[in-house]
Amino acid sequence: MTGAERYGAAGALGTPRLHLRSTDSTNVRARELATSGAPHGTLVTAGEQSAGRGRQGRTWSASPGRALLCSLLLRNPPALLPLIAGVAVAEAATAVARSEEAGFSDAKLKWPNDVLISGRKVAGILVEGRPQESWAVVGIGINVALREQDFPPELRSVAGTLGREPDAIEPTLERLLAALERWLAADWSTVLAEVRSRDALLGQPVRWAQGDGIAAGIDDDGQLLVDTGGRRVALNAGEVHLLARV
Repeated sequence: MTGAERYGAAGALGTPRLHLRSTDSTNVRARELATSGAPHGTLVTAGEQSAGRGRQGRTWSASPGRALLCSLLLRNPPALLPLIAGVAVAEAATAVARSEEAGFSDAKLKWPNDVLISGRKVAGILVEGRPQESWAVVGIGINVALREQDFPPELRSVAGTLGREPDAIEPTLERLLAALERWLAADWSTVLAEVRSRDALLGQPVRWAQGDGIAAGIDDDGQLLVDTGGRRVALNAGEVHLLARV
């Protein structure tokens, strides 16, 4: 019996699904399933993570049962998958937050794949994979029901929440999977237009490892453009920090 047969035929995103009460990292579990032959669309979810990770090796922590923690396996993933995932997460987060509070601002994307509402980070995305084997795992954490006291003191000024109760986690997952289905099928020009419409950095002062400047939008390859005093550079990877205006 092959790995693919063991996990069943590929279907819609989220099928098959492995849900864990607690795990070290949903991305670790999803990568293990990928290497053992799990089909496209396999989903790993968890109520709690002990070693969740964000970009640049950071820790992603959330109170048990109050965040959507999931990792999705994609076979033959599209180019610039992090931006596509970011658009889907932003769409789902906006819908869930808006259903709770009238006038809630639309979610924005902080390039390449943090999701902000009212300037606070409500979701993060970590894409890992093996391009030579044509698969990727998209790890997503969304602060669906976290409260201010759930955040460490040092994060309370920058972290945000959708402001819902724990029973909203499953409906949020359903919205997310539906949004991912649509955006994975969209043409790149449509994705780029949506990324640009949600650009949280446009016109803002930013800093990265090699310099600083003013964010000037997203180019046709999904790179962040930055004006640096007479010169425009295109960033294709790395961490970008939004600076406060003085």
